[in-house]
Amino acid sequence: MQKTHPTKQRLLDTGLLMLLEHGYNDLGLQALLEATSTPKGSFYHHFKDKEDFALAVVEMYMRGVHDTLDACLGDETRPPLARARRFFEMVERSYREQGYMGCLLGGLGQELSGVSEVFRRKIAQCFTTIAKRLAGCLEEARCAGAIPADSDPRRMAALLVDCWEGAALRSRLQGNAAPLNAMLDFYFTAAAGGGPRRT
Repeated sequence: MQKTHPTKQRLLDTGLLMLLEHGYNDLGLQALLEATSTPKGSFYHHFKDKEDFALAVVEMYMRGVHDTLDACLGDETRPPLARARRFFEMVERSYREQGYMGCLLGGLGQELSGVSEVFRRKIAQCFTTIAKRLAGCLEEARCAGAIPADSDPRRMAALLVDCWEGAALRSRLQGNAAPLNAMLDFYFTAAAGGGPRRT
């Protein structure tokens, strides 16, 4: 995998935090350049415009999501439901480290889906991709008898992602993990038929 130019990576890392805190419309490029000590020409060397930059931040964010999915869903020392739950626990840890600013995808989706078809499609695709990977794990759980045999893993995975995004918004409003943990407890005990508690 090709290594990202240090200046570009610095812009992406800082931009992620600024997008989480301020959103897309309130992200000022001048503030980003000052925060990263980057000349304007360097920004436009790496990105066409603000939209191109924000989409690149989303791509970086999704690489992190896939890395976490790989680590959690591929851990065969845990049963399938525990693997799925572990993914969300790891995401919660990142939210905590960022000060409970919530999910970048959810934040941008709420802000931009009604005004930008580009972002609407991109964010929807990201959520679909996450749900598809979780559905594979839930299918393993169905085959293992951990959830009812007539369950639809794809629908369950989509619901899981939707519930998580709602809990992420509440978590941002409250500034703590309580809504996230309550949602996971409900889903993996009631909705998923008595899955594992948090580990």
